[in-house]
Amino acid sequence: MSFRRFRTVARGFTLVELLVVLAILGLLAGLVGPAVLNQLGGAKSKTALVQIKDIEQALELYKLDVGRFPSTQEGLDALVRKPAGANGWNGPYLKKGEVPKDPWGNAYQYANPGKQGGVDVISLGADNQPGGEGENADIGVQN
Repeated sequence: MSFRRFRTVARGFTLVELLVVLAILGLLAGLVGPAVLNQLGGAKSKTALVQIKDIEQALELYKLDVGRFPSTQEGLDALVRKPAGANGWNGPYLKKGEVPKDPWGNAYQYANPGKQGGVDVISLGADNQPGGEGENADIGVQN
């Protein structure tokens, strides 16, 4: 009785198979990529709005302690460092002891009085310029 040994030969992928896989991956990236990038941009806008809400809460605590909101000249820095003449200041009012930057790395804009008489806390968006649309739109709460 003779035994034959069968050898399995290891084969790689052909060039055509690799090109087909790359084409499929390219199509998927073309379809899914823009949707993912749009969600990323929306996430930055939502993050800015959440940070602004946190800053607003800190401003309310400041007002309870001092009796007024910080002036425009004192700015948001008054939430982490006691300004002159702020009797009753009991800060820092922000958790990390510093005023956060917006998700694009820019400072939040603060005005007291704001456009509607209260205080304004605004991010100027990705372009750091007033106005704009989409990711460049201003984000904020005007009281």
